[in-house]
Amino acid sequence: MRISRRAVALAAVLATVLPLSACGGGSDDGSSEASDAVKGKITFQTWNLQANFKDYFNGVIKDFEKEYPGTEVQWIDRPAEGYADKLSADAAGGTLPDVVNVSPDLVTPLAKAGLAMDLDKDETAAAYGKEYLPGAWRSHQIPGLEGTYAFPWYLNTGPMFYNKRLFEEAGLNPEKPPTTYDEVFESGLRLAEQSNGKIATLAQVPTIEDFGRYGASLMNKDGTGFTFNDAKGVEMLTRYKELFDKKALDSQALTATPESSGTKFLTESVAMNPGSALDLEKFKKEAPRLYKNIGITDQVTSTGKVNMYVMGVMVNAQTKQKATSVAFAHFVTDKTRQMSFAKQVAIFPSTKGSLDDPYFTKEDGTDETRVRIAAAKSLDSAVNYTPVLFSEQMKTELRNQVAKALQGKVSPQEALDRAVEACDKLLKQS
Repeated sequence: MRISRRAVALAAVLATVLPLSACGGGSDDGSSEASDAVKGKITFQTWNLQANFKDYFNGVIKDFEKEYPGTEVQWIDRPAEGYADKLSADAAGGTLPDVVNVSPDLVTPLAKAGLAMDLDKDETAAAYGKEYLPGAWRSHQIPGLEGTYAFPWYLNTGPMFYNKRLFEEAGLNPEKPPTTYDEVFESGLRLAEQSNGKIATLAQVPTIEDFGRYGASLMNKDGTGFTFNDAKGVEMLTRYKELFDKKALDSQALTATPESSGTKFLTESVAMNPGSALDLEKFKKEAPRLYKNIGITDQVTSTGKVNMYVMGVMVNAQTKQKATSVAFAHFVTDKTRQMSFAKQVAIFPSTKGSLDDPYFTKEDGTDETRVRIAAAKSLDSAVNYTPVLFSEQMKTELRNQVAKALQGKVSPQEALDRAVEACDKLLKQS
């Protein structure tokens, strides 16, 4: 079995904010049947966590073993390099751990192979579902399969930065930034016109998440085909082409990376760009004028729901200590532990009510808190728009076809039809 490398790429992105991700190996206490009692030894394997969070996880394990006498958790940490290959080997060799930290696309092949426990079919695990944000709980559900295959753990998202000075100079209200794609398109054309094409609004072409936030259907319910070439998808790409033609989309957007887009925003040639608290610190040091006029708002969305990235904790369906594994997976991801972890690193808890804590709502004058509060406000109803079956190769196919449409080589409809055809072909090969 091969595991997708998409989660590795996600982890690399998150590592710019936190050096965090995970996965693992299996346990054997000599019993021949899964235990229904919370006792015995289990394995919990993580990915590149020990160097930065050793004390935290040792504390969590100690607290669990104290609350459940007779239990023992063996924590194994592995380096990030070669993680996907290691997980594939563990899956094939029957050495998966009892409890595994996964992302939605990592759990997908494990669930299809019958190695990830369906939490909805376990009475104890299913009862815990009400403790988590609905969108986070659904994030580990897989098209074509019934069930939920991991407890939600930490979430991540980011706000949209905008340049108040550029908005004001174009006659736009700097205190009311665009929040929907239609508003972005309107503002973008205004900014480009007023600046004679010198100021673009955005620096990157639309991604699969953008199509989702615009309202396009991304995939059919049974997970057998992609559908982002629907009317909404075509409408969105058509509007992006208008931005590109009017120089409201940066001329280098076709080859842009998050780093190059950030530089465009830093030099004030682009009016809007997503970011994090780390970017604010950079603006403060390298672009004081931009920092002075920085605006922070929610991600752009026409559905009312922003995009989030999510990690989870999976229970091995073949564990010999089912009750203990379920109890520990829940323990790691419960409200108390998630709040504690969120105060150590720039992530957000997936448990209900946690985002109402003053830590996510009360300003203290720091840049980090400004961004944390702005992001936290949007997470209560956020969803993971990226289909769990959408691979890196599929992202490339979509990007290539979008570029052709923006250049006028094919129509938006033809571009998305081709992208869907290529992605469906890759899906059948997976």
